[in-house]
Amino acid sequence: MILILSNLLRNMLLTSTGEIHSDWREKIAKGVEEKSLPVTLTSPNTSHEDSDDCGAIILAMEEKRTNWDKIGANMNQIRTKTLINEADVVVVRFGEKYRQWNAAFDAGYAAAMGKSIITLHPPAISHMLKEVNANASVVCEDPSQVVDTLAYIINGDLPPPRDGDEYVPIADRLGKGNPNP
Repeated sequence: MILILSNLLRNMLLTSTGEIHSDWREKIAKGVEEKSLPVTLTSPNTSHEDSDDCGAIILAMEEKRTNWDKIGANMNQIRTKTLINEADVVVVRFGEKYRQWNAAFDAGYAAAMGKSIITLHPPAISHMLKEVNANASVVCEDPSQVVDTLAYIINGDLPPPRDGDEYVPIADRLGKGNPNP
């Protein structure tokens, strides 16, 4: 018998990175609240303007935009790296409309840090994200799947099958027991 002691009953820290042009974070937050999951949600700065202009606002204007971008990026990475380092789970969202190089970088950084990663994106862009998805523990298509995944890993709760009446349990498909010992 193996006894595994887990910290899952404590408050889980989830960091969400990536696409900032839709309400996916709010949908996850609402689902976490509705299921009363012990999860604290964090994210990088999601105001595109503030993220771009933080260096110029805090340190004053720069003559060259390249330096302005670098200063802002350096400030933003302090927050993002800290949140990823402290996270139990990192959710990385990729949308169809914009190229999210920062999200891919965040996913790579999270993988290098040994973090559990959940990617979230529409099926149409799965091929271009195959290497990112290969490092994710779970690949979701919508925010409700992220919430259902959290409910399962924290409480063992399963939602009704997404396939509805077409769902067939694996034991019924493959037979009871291990067919390939």
